[in-house]
Amino acid sequence: MGSSKSALDGVRLAMATTNALFNTEVFGKRNFNALDQIYTADARVLPPGAPMVSGREAIKKFWSDLIQSVNAKSAVLTSVDVMATGDGLVEIGRATLAMEPPGQPAAEFEVKYVVYWRQEDHRWKWHVDIWNQNA
Repeated sequence: MGSSKSALDGVRLAMATTNALFNTEVFGKRNFNALDQIYTADARVLPPGAPMVSGREAIKKFWSDLIQSVNAKSAVLTSVDVMATGDGLVEIGRATLAMEPPGQPAAEFEVKYVVYWRQEDHRWKWHVDIWNQNA
């Protein structure tokens, strides 16, 4: 039992590193190529109030357009629960998004998310990503 717990702890650390990369590189530095290290090649994103986005190139365009249109500054992700399932993991988490839309006051939004993680190229990545804003 102890070995599986320590294995999951290692995976959690890898997940936290990937989640931090999303904040520092994608939101902080506008480095949309970092999404190659975050999403699997055939990942899907299910954004609130918008159609599903499939594949890494379309996902890069989605985040690039969204982040630049609202002048997003950060996305701090926090895992609430991680569950092993089949060959992947399901993460339930919460995020705080900060943005400074042009001509509008800076704003923060709280969202909750579910990410299905899979391994690709020896790295844990987001395979299905869905979220919605807290009212």
